[in-house]
Amino acid sequence: MSRFTLLSLGLFCLVTVQAAFAHDTWVETNSNLVRTGNAVYVDLKLGNHGNEHRDFKQASKIDLDSCSLDVVDPQGNRYDLIPQLHDTGYAPNEGYWTGKFVAMKPGLYSVEHKLDKIVNHGRPVRSIKSGKTFFVASPTLDEVNPDNPGFDRVAGHPLELVPVANPVTPMGPGKPLKIKVLFKDKPLTETRVSFIPAGVTLSEGFDQEYERTTDSEGIASFTPRTGNSYLVVVHHRSPEEKGTEYEETIYSATLTVLVPEVCPCCGQ
Repeated sequence: MSRFTLLSLGLFCLVTVQAAFAHDTWVETNSNLVRTGNAVYVDLKLGNHGNEHRDFKQASKIDLDSCSLDVVDPQGNRYDLIPQLHDTGYAPNEGYWTGKFVAMKPGLYSVEHKLDKIVNHGRPVRSIKSGKTFFVASPTLDEVNPDNPGFDRVAGHPLELVPVANPVTPMGPGKPLKIKVLFKDKPLTETRVSFIPAGVTLSEGFDQEYERTTDSEGIASFTPRTGNSYLVVVHHRSPEEKGTEYEETIYSATLTVLVPEVCPCCGQ
């Protein structure tokens, strides 16, 4: 086989991998803990393209077509944030979308995002993405109640990261960030989950410090040693899921967790 043929094959494989996963989407809040009645700012971002989609870096801006962004309050009421979003960028592919939500009731809130569209980065694929994050509204910030249920509620995304332990209260360095990966409501086993801290570049291949493989119940656990924003990412390919307009279906799910330097519940 000639060097030209090998180079062409390598480029084809690279394009194929990039087409399979493209950019990821995620949601962030400016804080994971607010006083009841105050506002939270919700950001919808696109990126995470470098280093096999494990870099937590922004790239371009998501098209809001075929996209949803909701806040779910402690009683299960759902609020659509798409009409309230505004663009932070000067150019079409710069910045990100952000919107304000006022948390009037105490308890745990979830932010949920979905996207389902056909993309073409060398070949047409159906890209199904989802992202989640959580925050708590408390009557007082001096003494925060650690009992805030609802973090383990299944949103019903085709590929979903569901916390097994509360990612907000209590949360801090030394407290495990434990999640379950569900694919079409069933545990996804032997799957790589990346826990990416902001500002950290993961090692090539499998990063022993920041990546885990799900067990027989679809569970993976990571214990942060310091406060930071963490992007939890999982991908899944389904080559058998084809359509007249696309050659395969690819899934990605993200969960953004803000780990404080000191736990708001116990002060440790």
